[in-house]
Amino acid sequence: MPLLRRIARKDHPVIAFTLDGAPCEGRAGDTLLSAILNRTESLRRTEFTGEPRAGFCQMGACQDCWVATETGERLRACTTPLQPGMNIVTGTARVA
Repeated sequence: MPLLRRIARKDHPVIAFTLDGAPCEGRAGDTLLSAILNRTESLRRTEFTGEPRAGFCQMGACQDCWVATETGERLRACTTPLQPGMNIVTGTARVA
């Protein structure tokens, strides 16, 4: 079950992206964080304890929302705009 539920901007254009190998959709204007949390209950699991994480500061100051592209580039999900065709890897198994 998704952590977030979209209540606004439902009419914005759809943007397709891939999350841990699963096809997903977000909306124009979404950050990676909002697009991912509209699809799943957590962003990733912490490397230290395995606990689920969903972002913390929401403004790019902490280290809680790091994800990666398929090529290994690290991105802060809370400040990175969703772009068409992004292939995001979190290390967390997903069910589409």
